[in-house]
Amino acid sequence: MEITDLIDLDTIIPDLKATSKKQTLQELACYAEKIIPQAHHDILDVLLERERLGTTGVGHGVAIPHGKFPNLDRPYGLFARLDQPVDFESLDDQPVDLIFLLLVPETAGADHLKALAKVSRTLRDKSTCEKLRGSEGAGAIYAILTSASQSSHAA
Repeated sequence: MEITDLIDLDTIIPDLKATSKKQTLQELACYAEKIIPQAHHDILDVLLERERLGTTGVGHGVAIPHGKFPNLDRPYGLFARLDQPVDFESLDDQPVDLIFLLLVPETAGADHLKALAKVSRTLRDKSTCEKLRGSEGAGAIYAILTSASQSSHAA
């Protein structure tokens, strides 16, 4: 599983505007509705339910919200960089500004875990996150994510 299997230029939001965790998830659900066959309110419900189990704010300004959905043929991703960090109730209490939304089939099983592991490994790299924060536009973000994904694969 590679990052390129999950995202493309159309699923990168370089300057998402939101002021809270809930608003961030609402905005992401609206974008996600364009790439998977689910209504945004259903996507939001799944994401909020997952957050009730425990935060997906993994630390260092990164969150990886995720959920399982019926009628998906494969895992889908959406990457957003917030224009202003928001409180995501992260494990390290730091606000979040980099978010990778992962949407997987209900039957994904191991593929869900592989996708989550790949995204986590990629965004755990501080250098990659610094580059993402300093980049301009969706194309640059895509290039950083995909090259970081390749180098984490080699490690």
